[in-house]
Amino acid sequence: MEYEPVRFNEMRRYLGNAADKTLSQTLKELERDGLINRKMYPEIPPKVEYTLTKRGHSLMKVLDQLCTWGTENRPVE
Repeated sequence: MEYEPVRFNEMRRYLGNAADKTLSQTLKELERDGLINRKMYPEIPPKVEYTLTKRGHSLMKVLDQLCTWGTENRPVE
């Protein structure tokens, strides 16, 4: 999903139980920080798509490494 435009409801389904308000606030913060672009289409019902910016793409490598580290260091149960 990180390389294709994604709509709000697609993200909500992917994230599972994230509250709409929390997702909306997070998307606004990511847009403000220059990590995502928000494109609104003039139609009814409104269509909004989110894509990663160049800066957002540059963060993916770091996040992938962090996920790998987390998986490797997960406590054994």
